[in-house]
Amino acid sequence: MSPRPASGPRERLIDAAQELTYSHGMGVGVDAILKAANVARRSLYEHFGGKDGLIAEVLRRSADEDTARYEETMRAAGEDPRARVLAVFDRLGEIIAAPGFRGCRYLAADLALADPAHPGHAITREYRRRVQDLLRDELDRLGHSRPEHAAGQLLLLIDGTLAVGATRTGTDPAASARELAEQILDAGR
Repeated sequence: MSPRPASGPRERLIDAAQELTYSHGMGVGVDAILKAANVARRSLYEHFGGKDGLIAEVLRRSADEDTARYEETMRAAGEDPRARVLAVFDRLGEIIAAPGFRGCRYLAADLALADPAHPGHAITREYRRRVQDLLRDELDRLGHSRPEHAAGQLLLLIDGTLAVGATRTGTDPAASARELAEQILDAGR
């Protein structure tokens, strides 16, 4: 995560929570977030109503940033839709290999947030829908016979790649997923 310019208590809380919930998990304590943000407890309640509201805002910001990264990865791969989709898996390999990689923030949130009504779940679902829509658009451009179904398969590969990358060091799940993605892309032609 790149450093952000100095900001007020609301932004400092989001920055601290975004970093700490990724590096230490969703169960990170409020006190640790408040200390890292250098804000009083009152600011948390004034801006977010509590930790659940802060977590939802962290997931919302992260989803916007990560969706933009997928879009940028695809743009950088050029105009060919097949190359654009496969570039996602190449990029996942780089992400997994980077120091500090801790897996998929959204899967971790879904597993850690026990309350099915937690607002974070709606955000993780929306994030996955956005990524699946990006993939489906490329599959449409490719002329795939089942773009929605194939986009769901690709999203499953992305989730699996990130999970395996976090839990099985010394493996190369992105390369394996890329091979499977090629089969999905080619099966619909």
